[in-house]
Amino acid sequence: MNRSDGGGKGTGGGVRGAAGGANLLALRSHNTALVLDLLRTAGTEGISRLELAERTGLTPQAVSKITARLRGEGLATEAGRRASTGGKPRTVLRLVPGAGHALGVHLDRDELRAVLVDLDGTVVAERRAPLDLGAGAETVLAGVARSAEELATEALRSPGAEGLLPPGAGGLRAAAAGGLRAAAADGPGSPTEDALRTPAAEGPGASASKEQARGVRVPGEQVAGERVPGGRASGEGRESPVAEGARSAGGALGAVPTLLGLGVALPGPLDHGRGVLHRVTGFPEWDGYPLRDALERRLGVPVVVDKDTNAAALGLAVRDGGGGGGAGGSFAYLHLGTGLGAGLVFGGGVHRGARTGAGEFGHQVLQLDGPPCTCGARGCVEALCLAAVARGDLAEAARVLGTGAANLAALLDIDQVLLGGRTVAAAPEAFVHGVAAVLDARARREGGHDGAVPVRLAPGGTRAVAEGAAQLLLAPLFGRGDGG
Repeated sequence: MNRSDGGGKGTGGGVRGAAGGANLLALRSHNTALVLDLLRTAGTEGISRLELAERTGLTPQAVSKITARLRGEGLATEAGRRASTGGKPRTVLRLVPGAGHALGVHLDRDELRAVLVDLDGTVVAERRAPLDLGAGAETVLAGVARSAEELATEALRSPGAEGLLPPGAGGLRAAAAGGLRAAAADGPGSPTEDALRTPAAEGPGASASKEQARGVRVPGEQVAGERVPGGRASGEGRESPVAEGARSAGGALGAVPTLLGLGVALPGPLDHGRGVLHRVTGFPEWDGYPLRDALERRLGVPVVVDKDTNAAALGLAVRDGGGGGGAGGSFAYLHLGTGLGAGLVFGGGVHRGARTGAGEFGHQVLQLDGPPCTCGARGCVEALCLAAVARGDLAEAARVLGTGAANLAALLDIDQVLLGGRTVAAAPEAFVHGVAAVLDARARREGGHDGAVPVRLAPGGTRAVAEGAAQLLLAPLFGRGDGG
């Protein structure tokens, strides 16, 4: 297939038509993501333009255009020269990790953990604070804003930098707001386009009026006649109107150099595409709350919201190029902390389901007449597992978790089970060995020729969810999954 960076006439077979302009932007963004990802994985050694062309399938001319633009925006730089098989030595390029940053926030039921990561995904700053998820929206939002502002301003804002964006930050922030994946490729009004839309994408006050029409209270509702700031980017190289508008209205983070946005991960259920919470297990008062829009208006940067388990699974998939720490093409990440849930990855991508409902692992019923669960059912694996933990019976907790994991592995035929969360981190050997024992026993009963599904401790430790939340912003920039 003949590809282009979107700057020329040749665009390949599937990008012409009524929505040609939007599709050209999508193609350009897709090709830029391919190049950015190869620059990132090349590390400090760098990669030549010829290698980029060979590995992406792009023409050398297209690669030259893309890399020239990335260098001009401060996202790529020379990493030296490499001997060539003929002619002059090749110049190699590398990513500039500090050219962009993302905030990731994990809202647990009793704790907030926030990290700031660079384009490589390296954590450059971290914060932890106590949190009561049931304390009310204003209290929780204030806690998120405080931690995000402390991290970003202390780590990124230098004297005299306020109000300025370095080369490249505007383009990356625009991409974070709109998502590099298939940017508007499906056309206005499509599911993809609607999921990417930010508060004012349909005109002033559109998002607020929609939420009000549904009876949802919108934080910071505007008096009639006032302009609601926000919007989405229309192309690379420009700062997102979300950031620009919200900053002019007092958004605290919109002027911080290199900051692309904020990813927030918390217990579900929720609507990932719209950033609206449903009846969060144990906290029904959040039902219908537009968390994404509330935070965008407050902070002045793009925000993506997802379940904690999905965010962690995305981070694990990105960490190993889709393998989640060596998991191969598919894995289940089981998170046991103050609750229990799963993140599912198939073919390197997070499986969220049609309504972000996939992975509600903790509420499969194992005992019909068992103890009541916070979800309203009885005998859920979460209730049984947490009750055993509370009694100090970790062997029983691991056996219950293993039974649920074995059911999941049998249903989905996954390559690996990864365990994480605070409770697992406190006794990793007990849980890994206990869960593996249940899976081994089932494999022996079934006479599987390939042995049991492997069980391993997920890399990343207790901050895996927060790091994954940051990847909700970063991963789409590198074509590494549907983060936003």
